[in-house]
Amino acid sequence: MSTNNTRTRALGAVAIGAVAVGILAGCAGGGTGDSSSGTGGAYTFWDPYPQYDASSDWAKVIDTCAADAGVTVERTGFDTSDLTSKALLAGQQGDSPDILLIDNPAVSTLVEAGILTATDENGLQVGDVAENILGASVVDGKTYGVPIGANTLALYYNPQVLTAAGVDPTSITDWTTLNAAIEKVVASGKKGITFSGIGTEEGSFQFLPWFWGSGADLTKLDSAQAVSAVQLWTDWVKKGWAPNSVINNTQTTSWQEFETGDFGFAENGTWQKAGAAKAGYEVIPIPGATGGAAPAPTGGEFLTLPVQKDSARYAASAKIVECLTSTANVVKTDNTLNYVAATPEAQKEQLAGDASLQPWVTAVNAAKARTGDNLGTKYPVISEQLWTAVQNSLTGAQSPQDALKAAQQAASSK
Repeated sequence: MSTNNTRTRALGAVAIGAVAVGILAGCAGGGTGDSSSGTGGAYTFWDPYPQYDASSDWAKVIDTCAADAGVTVERTGFDTSDLTSKALLAGQQGDSPDILLIDNPAVSTLVEAGILTATDENGLQVGDVAENILGASVVDGKTYGVPIGANTLALYYNPQVLTAAGVDPTSITDWTTLNAAIEKVVASGKKGITFSGIGTEEGSFQFLPWFWGSGADLTKLDSAQAVSAVQLWTDWVKKGWAPNSVINNTQTTSWQEFETGDFGFAENGTWQKAGAAKAGYEVIPIPGATGGAAPAPTGGEFLTLPVQKDSARYAASAKIVECLTSTANVVKTDNTLNYVAATPEAQKEQLAGDASLQPWVTAVNAAKARTGDNLGTKYPVISEQLWTAVQNSLTGAQSPQDALKAAQQAASSK
């Protein structure tokens, strides 16, 4: 779930709007391959990376994988916010792309619409993809895609601020020790922590590590554990440990606050890693309430194969996907996407090349899919009520208990 200056990851419940047919005229799916064998000719590939043109490493590795499969690829990049609605429209018209790289929360929406094929039908191999990462593409026991990689959230910290405050980051193992560290930072004259608490999916995305880290479950928003998580954030704001701006902060504006050098901590994602390294910031996994790494939500996309009139086309498409998700390509070639790999083997190779990825590998391995636990398309409804409850508590409109009680009632009624 990256920020605006790269690409938005997993932000927002899927908005399905009307899309002009003319927009799709130049990039309709189906390709021109040999219908008798499913090989040769042009295959269509849609992804959410319009920032990568034909000269990019990402485009080049796609072309190489297509050539290895004996085909060519006509690739089109769309904004994440537009891609799902375009995919839905194309599917309704029977004109889907051969390969669709889609934001992970949208997989269940497209499955429900009957647009995606399951891996037991299309030949995609999930191999040893970590179960917690794969979960976003599992609907009713069937798998519908293969992750290109994963990103998630962790806690960045400013070593200079922590050192001046007498805080040892290795001492932060749970909420109690985190609160003690934040209190010391504030007592030293700096600001404690910043995050994105905005009333959108971005706010839910950032709140979920604390929600899940409390032991709460998305099917029971008003549990005592859930209340403790909302209380944690609310107390930070009430005490002045977090600024009032978190109520409207996106992940981008929250990061910009952290970049001032005035804060001890900031919750943000893998996509900030390069900039953080240049600034000298470091990172630890978000702690659970009583210890261990809290489950943060997985961000990232899945390679999927939409339904085609000619099922023979799946063979070449599956070969392209297998190539793109191979360890060699994930680690060496197409990691311009800045993802943590989805398999233990590839993660091991990534760590061999960059040991600073260890906190992120830990965070990804503890992460959860938002649409997992078979929530599927129920998740956007639950998420909206969750971010509304957090907003109402942060602004003082309701107590954490009352806000979450109302959220559970609203979610249950829809």
